[in-house]
Amino acid sequence: MSRSIIAGGIVAALVLLFVAFNSLFIVDQTAQALVIQFGNFVRDVRTPGLHVKAPWQDAVFYDRRVLDYEPPSEEVIAADQKRIVVDSYARYRIVNPLQFYQSVGTEAVMQLRLGATISGTLRRVLGNVVLSALLSPERAKIMGEIRDQVATQAKSFGIEVIDVRIRRADLPQENSQAIYARMQSERQREANEYRAQGAEQAQGIRARAERDRTVILAEATKQSQILRGQGDAESIKTYADAYGKDMDFFTFYRSLEAYRTAIGPDTTMVLSPTSEFFQYFGQHKAAKAAGP
Repeated sequence: MSRSIIAGGIVAALVLLFVAFNSLFIVDQTAQALVIQFGNFVRDVRTPGLHVKAPWQDAVFYDRRVLDYEPPSEEVIAADQKRIVVDSYARYRIVNPLQFYQSVGTEAVMQLRLGATISGTLRRVLGNVVLSALLSPERAKIMGEIRDQVATQAKSFGIEVIDVRIRRADLPQENSQAIYARMQSERQREANEYRAQGAEQAQGIRARAERDRTVILAEATKQSQILRGQGDAESIKTYADAYGKDMDFFTFYRSLEAYRTAIGPDTTMVLSPTSEFFQYFGQHKAAKAAGP
């Protein structure tokens, strides 16, 4: 009799333990839960702590924090027909766990759906802009448009898309080398063109400088000839005026200049003593003999 009572007590305790284990659940501060009964929604629990449910009911937990999702990189064709490798990421929060449970069920399925939404939005938005726009201040506006469209479509999943960002937008590796080579040849062509224009301008500057030099030298030569002619005329006039005032003195002065030029320390001259070149020597001797 006592053994039956003990066995019954053990069974009852196990049953109570089983019921308590399946009736109690804990909601963490970073989580939220749904109580589901045979696939039907019963209630949602968003308050952290210990909660009670029926043993035949299930508790489905979802994170309530801001979550990150990084879709794989993909190629997108821009409006200028250039292929772009786009690497993006999204940040979202589950705001309606019931709608989330009914539409996608799990986070893995949700990420697949969200990845498809982001991919379609990227192709639609970036297909209307050129590559240079992604490298300009318009990039912020483009990312804002992508975020708004993704957030609108993701509302049906019971999530709130906080942000969608393009981390990298670059050309495919096989196109980069060809583009770099084309850019290099284009820059080389521009450099050669600038050098040719510079050489042409330099040649023009040299030609103008040479022409100005020739004109300046011609003007200087002309001016010097004029001044030299005026000087010679003035000199001749001065000599003529002096000669006209005292012919004997002028003849005497010119003879002295001739003596200074012709007679030097090592000069040897063979002339007749009666030559006109020595006429003043004879006069000087006669004057000395005559006395004062």
